[in-house]
Amino acid sequence: MVGGDAAAAVEELVSGVRQATDFAEQFRSYSESEKQWKARMEFILRYLPDYRDPPDGGGRLDQLLSLSMVWANHLFLGCSYNKDLLDKVMEMADGIEVEDLPQFTTRSELMKKVNR
Repeated sequence: MVGGDAAAAVEELVSGVRQATDFAEQFRSYSESEKQWKARMEFILRYLPDYRDPPDGGGRLDQLLSLSMVWANHLFLGCSYNKDLLDKVMEMADGIEVEDLPQFTTRSELMKKVNR
């Protein structure tokens, strides 16, 4: 019967992951590519248990969604943010692997090339 218990536990785990993924899907932006959404969804799902809204509201989920957008915008669009905020989201995203990231040149780097 141990095998049956293990199979039930695996099914429960798969069901929970599927529910979390379905829940997160509602937050996908229409302009996000599949690669961008996959990375942002991983960020959201990683911290969803910590940022669930309490029964009285509180906006914790909104905070998580905002942090995920800051991270994705920095990664995929080259947006810059306050150093403390950027440090926080980069630490939160540690271990999330994204392939073929675009390379951005900062304004300072461009100015150095012009002044040479």
